Amino acid sequence: MGISFGEFPSCSLLLCIALLLCFNQVSSTTNETDKLALLAFKAGITGDPFGWHGVTCGRRHRRVTVLDLSSQGLSRSISPHIGNLSFLRGMWLSTNNLGHEIPPQVGQLRRFRFILLEDNSLVRGIPKNILGCIDLVALSLGNNELIGEIPVELGSLNKLCLISLHGNNLIGSLPSSIGNLSSLKYFSMNRNNLGGSIPQGLGHLKNLLFIGLSLNILSGAIPSSLFNLSLLVIFKVGYNQIEGTLPAGMGLKLSNLERFTITKNQFEGPFPPSISNCTKLRQLHISDNRFYGKVPSLENLYKLHRFQIRENKFGHGKPEELSFLCLLTNSTELERVDIGFNKFGGALPNCLGNLSTNMKVFFASWNKIFGEIPKEIGNLVNLERLILPYNQFSGVIPSTLGNLQNSKELHLGINNLGGTIPSSLGNLTKMLHLNLQGNNFHGQIPSHLSNCQSLILLDLFDNNLSGAMPP
Repeated sequence: MGISFGEFPSCSLLLCIALLLCFNQVSSTTNETDKLALLAFKAGITGDPFGWHGVTCGRRHRRVTVLDLSSQGLSRSISPHIGNLSFLRGMWLSTNNLGHEIPPQVGQLRRFRFILLEDNSLVRGIPKNILGCIDLVALSLGNNELIGEIPVELGSLNKLCLISLHGNNLIGSLPSSIGNLSSLKYFSMNRNNLGGSIPQGLGHLKNLLFIGLSLNILSGAIPSSLFNLSLLVIFKVGYNQIEGTLPAGMGLKLSNLERFTITKNQFEGPFPPSISNCTKLRQLHISDNRFYGKVPSLENLYKLHRFQIRENKFGHGKPEELSFLCLLTNSTELERVDIGFNKFGGALPNCLGNLSTNMKVFFASWNKIFGEIPKEIGNLVNLERLILPYNQFSGVIPSTLGNLQNSKELHLGINNLGGTIPSSLGNLTKMLHLNLQGNNFHGQIPSHLSNCQSLILLDLFDNNLSGAMPP
């Protein structure tokens, strides 16, 4: 049975607690214990703008079983008297302003199953005596200010399905004991200061759906067993110092993968062609590594939203190297493509005009791409950013770029483009940045550019333009 304090705005706190605990006329000793514990918890709170909501007691024992006070604007601290709520199974205090430490008394709660304290300002470390919560299923402490190491004792809580400690200041290495948690499905350690290598034992977690280790200082290679976790949906290890190659057959096992993020590491070698087997993939982020060779076939990635391979060593500056882009036309939900800072040669294929009309961003800067800009790009009517500088494009700007009426940034600088600036660019009334520097444009600056009332940056440096600047 759940009773909300907000339903009784004129009642005293004590009366609300009495109602909550289903008192009749006489309180039992055990009820009294819960009442006093709640009073102590309330006394530790300085901010409570909305009143209490979501305190639940059980029908049978009339004892507090759940504290669900998320997003209530609570501030100050969690009272150590919380340990006296011996029937408590769940504590949801996320998205508040709670500070101080997590009281070690939580280790006394033998029936505890869910502890959700993310998005607060909790400090110090994770209590080691949390081992006492033998039935714990979910431990969510993300986005706080916790320090210290991850207790190895977590590996003894064999019912854990969720561990979320992202966005803290945790140090040390990932405990190998995590590999004992055979029920674990969600494991998030993003945005900490964790070092060392990824434990081999993580590859034993056959039920794992989500692994997030991005934005740490992890090193070494990824255990090959991790690429055999067939249920894995999200794999994020970006912004670390991880090295090595990816297994050639990784896509054969990871058939449920939806997001694969290894950006900004030290991976090398060819990218596995078996990625084409990951037909559920929505985001592929492998930028800022040392991959080389050809881009594998992407024709089966029908659900792909984001494809980012910038700052690698793909390509050899030869013709036809960009033909893989034509296979992305099967990805009908594609929104972002970034192939910049590689070694691609050849011309942009006309098939770009057949990419998804959801396309918002196309980056291909700092390559060796030559030939004309395909006029078919004008078909991508929702494109917001077209970034093609530092290549070898020639010919003229297609007038069809004037169809990109949602465009906010057009960067064609440092190429070999010529002719006049088409007046159709005046149709781009949402344009913020227009950069055409370092080309061979001649003639006058079209007066139609004055229609671009949102323009913040206009760079026409190093061309052969003449005439007066339009008012």
